[in-house]
Amino acid sequence: MTARPEQRGRLASSSTAASRSRRRLLAGAAALLAGPITAYGQSAGGKAHRIGFLGSTSPKSHGTFVNEFREGLRERGYVEGRDVVMEYRWAESDYTRLPGLAAELVRLKVDLILTHGTPGAHAAKAATRTIPIVSAISGDADATGLVQSLRRPGGNLTGLTFSLPELNAKRIEMVKEAVPRLRRVAVLMNDTNTGNVVTFDAMKGTARTVGVEIVQILARRPQDFDAAFGQIVRARGEAVSVYEDALFVAQAPSLAALALRHQLPSVGFKEYADAGGLLGFGVSFPDVWRRAAGFVDRIFKGARPADLPMEQASKFDRVVNLRTARALGVTVQDGVLLRADTVIE
Repeated sequence: MTARPEQRGRLASSSTAASRSRRRLLAGAAALLAGPITAYGQSAGGKAHRIGFLGSTSPKSHGTFVNEFREGLRERGYVEGRDVVMEYRWAESDYTRLPGLAAELVRLKVDLILTHGTPGAHAAKAATRTIPIVSAISGDADATGLVQSLRRPGGNLTGLTFSLPELNAKRIEMVKEAVPRLRRVAVLMNDTNTGNVVTFDAMKGTARTVGVEIVQILARRPQDFDAAFGQIVRARGEAVSVYEDALFVAQAPSLAALALRHQLPSVGFKEYADAGGLLGFGVSFPDVWRRAAGFVDRIFKGARPADLPMEQASKFDRVVNLRTARALGVTVQDGVLLRADTVIE
């Protein structure tokens, strides 16, 4: 199935822009990987702000997003090495390492901790009640206990969040609309991430509304993926929906390849569809990471995290991968194609 003629000009323009954006982000990621992971130094006029970064995965998977944050700081007038220095700690997708890495950053006496995802945010909060924490993105920050409320966080953490139940419900609707014959969808989640777990029951209502049964499948490590897809097959899953857990974002190509190998239509976040999944719908990660720099700027200028309302992610991306559709023998419905921001042909 191809997009309608009136879509082609827009899609071609979107594809060109996306290509330029990917080149810019990859270049930035290369700079991040090549650069030092300790302090760059101080300005001549005084001490630079020290930001401790607590990463749930690795520079390879999330370096481009961190680069967006750094670009956000540059847009606000901060020069690395003069105004800010960065200390990086990466858990390499092993969430059990996050508390120890957070404690390291606290011992370094950083001025602020930047993190992402519910596990990283909880680890940072457990490590300090005084150092300001900015979470670039997390799911349902109030429901998972990160803040007292989105409007009044009430502690030392603020940042950006989004509604996991709503987002994942829309994914179920999207894959059902794309492939109307579906009756059972497996939902792949990481149960070590409380942001994943709190949403499954909320998704059941949406699934019933569109005539789909959902089944929960768990994976905590990349080594669990083969067994998880074996469970999907045994549970007679006809498609798979992948949560945007940091582990799954880092392993998107592997998960997309497994879905294709098992001939399963699949839906996940944007990067999942870019990596070979059939459909993608999710938060624009570059957008939220760049916006996180605004929180850091306000805190460095004297604002308290407790008084900075958490912001909802407002930019979302829809992707349809027609190459994968052809490999699966699936004809994606026109309505899904017409609403896509990007169609990969």
